[in-house]
Amino acid sequence: MSDNIDAKLPSQPEHNSDGTVKPGYLPVAPVEHKPRVTDTDPKAARRAERQVASMFALSMILVVVFVIAYVTIDVTAVVYVPVLGEIGASNLVLGLTFGGAIFFIGAGAIQWAKKLMPDVEVVQERHSMESSTSEETEAAGNYERGKEESGFARYKIIRRSLLGAMALFPIPLIVMLRDLWQSDGENPVEILSSTSWNDGMRIVPDIGHDTGENVQGIRPEEIPVGGLVSALPLSIKDLKKDPVANMRDRGKAAIILVRMDPEEIRSQQGEGWDYQGILAYSKICTHVGCPIALYEHRTHHLLCPCHQSTFDLADSGDVIFGPAARRMPQLPIRLDEEGFLVARSDFQEPVGPSFWERG
Repeated sequence: MSDNIDAKLPSQPEHNSDGTVKPGYLPVAPVEHKPRVTDTDPKAARRAERQVASMFALSMILVVVFVIAYVTIDVTAVVYVPVLGEIGASNLVLGLTFGGAIFFIGAGAIQWAKKLMPDVEVVQERHSMESSTSEETEAAGNYERGKEESGFARYKIIRRSLLGAMALFPIPLIVMLRDLWQSDGENPVEILSSTSWNDGMRIVPDIGHDTGENVQGIRPEEIPVGGLVSALPLSIKDLKKDPVANMRDRGKAAIILVRMDPEEIRSQQGEGWDYQGILAYSKICTHVGCPIALYEHRTHHLLCPCHQSTFDLADSGDVIFGPAARRMPQLPIRLDEEGFLVARSDFQEPVGPSFWERG
């Protein structure tokens, strides 16, 4: 019975409101320290030191292999892995090497702490957050003692190999920044400064291209007042066999068509750029490039779902709320001889978010 009572007693003292200790406090018995092999055998300590340094050195080697593999392995190459099947050779090697580099830094640090750093249990009582001068001096002394006990200064091989591993560790992160842009010699400013829209380019709904339907275009009578249609240039259909070019064109040329009462249009980005109240605007937010299709037909506001930038489509697509700094570019439109809506030219303003290379 007494064992059960003792088991419920708190291991730390509980205080009354007057600061006295409540009864029932069970003091914690100090744990007897048992020396490790590395504490008593200098050869074992040196062996552990070499093990830790070897792990840090392996991390450095794997980072070098990562960079070599990144440069030399063809991104289209595949290898067969049991259970997983065919996977990209580049992804497999890069993942294994970079993951291994991280693992060996962590494993080396754990091995260092378990075998070479002090393992004596220390109990520190709680105290007020504000430190006195004597406590600050004591803390500085504890830091110096901890630095000495950790062996960072004493174990030169570990120190040098760890510093080398940590110095090389960021290299894969820097190398992978190359994947953020692959221009094949093209200037990103030139690529993003023009789209597939030109005079006479027919506007087609952004549906049917991927289903194989024969979409001819959009007629004005198909868009009611208050309606919205997501659309693309007809030329997108010719790029179905080239996925990269198709996605690039979609990302730049996607538009929305909205129809409102012509009397509600307060301003446009060009004289007569609408057709009977039908306006065409880029679908790509000028903040960070999110696609937008949330339209309030009563207020004529277009809301970006990512960061709540709001544009007034009845007033030249100007920004009225949110982080976007530029208005939504407007596409001038007209009617062709067959009665379909077409573009009159390309956008007169840059589409999508701004970046430092584009003025």
